[in-house]
Amino acid sequence: ETEKFLHSRFVEYIMSDTCKSEDSAKSEKREKDSSTDTEDVNTSLVQSEMSSPVITTKNHHDETHDAEMIKDRIHNCSLCGKSFTRKGHLKQHHLIHTGEKPHQCSECGKTFSQQSNLKNHQRIHTREKPYECLQCGKSFTLQSTFKNHQRIHTGEKPYHCLECGKSFTLQSTFNNHQRIHSGEKPYYCTQCGKRFTRHSTFKNHQRVHTGEKPYHCTQCGKSFTLQSSLKNHQHVHSGKLHQCSQCGKSFSQYSTLKTHQLIHTGKKPHHCSECGMAFRELNCLKTHCRIHTGEKPYHCLQCAKTFRKLSHLKAHQRVHTGEKPHFCSECGKSFIEYRSFKSHQRAHAEQKNYRCSLCGTSFTHHAGAKPHYCSECVKRFC
Repeated sequence: ETEKFLHSRFVEYIMSDTCKSEDSAKSEKREKDSSTDTEDVNTSLVQSEMSSPVITTKNHHDETHDAEMIKDRIHNCSLCGKSFTRKGHLKQHHLIHTGEKPHQCSECGKTFSQQSNLKNHQRIHTREKPYECLQCGKSFTLQSTFKNHQRIHTGEKPYHCLECGKSFTLQSTFNNHQRIHSGEKPYYCTQCGKRFTRHSTFKNHQRVHTGEKPYHCTQCGKSFTLQSSLKNHQHVHSGKLHQCSQCGKSFSQYSTLKTHQLIHTGKKPHHCSECGMAFRELNCLKTHCRIHTGEKPYHCLQCAKTFRKLSHLKAHQRVHTGEKPHFCSECGKSFIEYRSFKSHQRAHAEQKNYRCSLCGTSFTHHAGAKPHYCSECVKRFC
């Protein structure tokens, strides 16, 4: 009878509604604590008769109950399936899908989906940098940027690549690195079809099509597509140039100097796997490879003509604009293409070896001395 009593009490404990709330669970615990000594005496009987099946049922019930409680607290996005523990966070997330940006900057009119992003942005106008590094004194607008900066001093690199073992300070750098292994290029240019691993590279590439040059030199007014190009250009004004020890030529970039020095050494380290042709610069190799692949990534937006080189596209666009930037100072003639201009200059510079024996007119090429008109007597000589 004691065994039956304990069994019924145990099952009653498991199946009762007391498991559904914390208060009733505490009440049940108090009941068990005040039970008769009979329960203590016959504990071994309970363990032997009911042991694992009942205990397992209790554990499973508790886990299921906990899981249901957690599930009730999770808010899922109906559009992408992302989960949030707070309903407010889900509402903020929904703005990504709707494109709504209700928070506007009173200074510049820029809009944001979240109030916190607006506050961070406003520090650009106020120049507030509340996060200061105690080790080097550098200040930061965003807390996330400050935390990333601190890793410079600590040497911490918490993001590890499982493929090659390389470690990274920033998660964004780590994510970009992983695409090297996966081959993923998620950023797609709709104008030329080219794909990119990094968003920053993609944004820079788009300026090829738009012609945008947002970085301006305050000293000479020259504009640049890339911030790095502006920084290199500023060396011209500061006098911090890299000079070639062999010919004295100076360069704003050390990498450009190294490439230049290959002219003196004769080295061409970049080889085409298709035809074996060698190049001093990697960019030249990449451009050359398009001969084999047939790739023409540069598109003219006015006539849809495509080109292998950016320089060819730019020269072609002058056909539409009528621009002739290459001017001959000797005769005043202008040219669309630089190569045509250089060829024309040679006509002035080269010695005129071919002279007509009849009228005395000199020519750069032998072919020019054949049928021609004399400018003096206006006669045709054959």
